[in-house]
Formats: sequence, structure tokens, C-alpha cells
Amino acid sequence: MTRRALVVRGGWDGHAPEEAADLFVPYLREHDFDVTVEGSLEVYADAEFMAATDLVVQCWTMGDILADELRGLRTAVAAGTGFAGWHGGIVDSFRVATDYLQLVGAQFAAHPNNLVEHTIEITRPDHPIVEGIGAFALHSEQYWLLTDPLNEVLATTTITPGPGDEWHAPITSPAVWTRLWGAGRVFVSTPGHQLADLEVPQVRAIIERGLLWAAR
Repeated sequence: MTRRALVVRGGWDGHAPEEAADLFVPYLREHDFDVTVEGSLEVYADAEFMAATDLVVQCWTMGDILADELRGLRTAVAAGTGFAGWHGGIVDSFRVATDYLQLVGAQFAAHPNNLVEHTIEITRPDHPIVEGIGAFALHSEQYWLLTDPLNEVLATTTITPGPGDEWHAPITSPAVWTRLWGAGRVFVSTPGHQLADLEVPQVRAIIERGLLWAAR
């Protein structure tokens, strides 16, 4: 059965939103999704279109979202539309929109020391999104997040203070999680800063599985 996926890409150019989102469009089509790609948030305010959409893949870092667009997104997810994304494209979008932050379940706070070697630790190896994937290393941004306990955390990363850092103990942040919102499912992967990150086999597999998991 064909399902509808909406890919929304834009915002800050530093995350190459068009190129990054396009990496996953063929995968969705291979899994029988009718894919619509949009470069504007206006589609979120189209109630009829959103109600018929089974998965929203968002790649939109920073920027602003209008009230009717955010209301349309939240309404669709609560009614069963899946919502998924990676890195700043989902967890650093619309920083001042508190209703959006509540939907996603976390807020980007920092990535100390820019690109660093770090480890992604799998905490729920029985979950289908990360099943068979062990801990793996990345050289990329390591996200420090502000989050809440409604998230089902599948993987974490620990940020260790170095000389001169203001914090005095290691900070463990979620790196991959799922979240139930009404009848909808939310999936987030914080790895994915660079296009090269999205080609790392473990990252690619987690995101691809996460998209399918989130979809209605």
C-alpha cells in the first residue's frame, strides 16, 4: 500500500538541507512512499494535505515558524502523522517556538569544541531502530541537549569536560530517541551534522529505520 511522505527542507544553509534530505528520498520511494518535497513551511498549514500525510521528514535548522504552520504540524502528528529528522534539522528548528520544542522533546543547547571524536552508545539494543548496532565513533558535532523524560532514549553520548570548560562533570545527552505524541510517533537522531555523517553505515541505518518506525 502506498503511503504519503512529506519532506520539508530549508533553514540554515550550513546543514546543506537540500542535499541532506535528498539522500533519503530514494529510500522512501523504494519503500512505497509517494514523496512530496517542499522548500517552505507553508504546507504545514494545509490541513487536508497534512491529514493525508503518513510521515513528515523535516530538515530545517533554525528559522521561524508561523502560528498556523506550527498548529497544523502539531495537529497532524497528534492525529497519527509521523514526524522524523536528524541533527539541527529537527532538534534545532524554531528555537523560540515553545510548542514545537514540546512536540520534539528536546532543545539544542551546545556542541562544545565544534567537531570532536565521540562515541554513540546504544542504550536500547532490543529496539528495532538500533537492533544489531553496537556503539560507534563519530568525528562530528556532539550535541548537548535540554530534554524531558517522555522520550524513549535509544542511544546516548557523553560530553566530558576538558581544561577550561565551565562544567565540572560528564554530561550524558540523548543521541537517538522516539516519542509518542497523541496518535503520532516522533523519531530524532542527533548525529547528522555533515553529509559524510549521513553516509556512516550506523547513522544511515538508524535514520532509515527511524523514518519507517515513525510513519503511520
